[in-house]
Amino acid sequence: MPDAVELSPDDAKLVTLARSARARNNATEGAAVRDDTGRTYVATNVELASLSLSALQAAVVIAVASGADAIDTAAIVGAQATARTEDLAVVADLSPSAPIMLAGLDGVVHRVIT
Repeated sequence: MPDAVELSPDDAKLVTLARSARARNNATEGAAVRDDTGRTYVATNVELASLSLSALQAAVVIAVASGADAIDTAAIVGAQATARTEDLAVVADLSPSAPIMLAGLDGVVHRVIT
């Protein structure tokens, strides 16, 4: 297993928010994003008959619907925390260089994608 990534307090908060959303909803994954003004948005994956979104996609949708123009940082928490091509694309639509932290269920970040 890769070494844990050291986080700033603000980044650790994102991971904590994503982790708690996942646990609260008993979801496969949770995500949190921070916009360029410091506001945070949290979501879990959505699995409906007519709509399927990853947690990160849902969090970005909430951010944009709330008026965010750019994403500063994102975090995904899950047993198989990965950033799919679609996840990278939705973040890149707003901020091509925003880092995406990937953490396990324990909240330990093992990878950051930039």
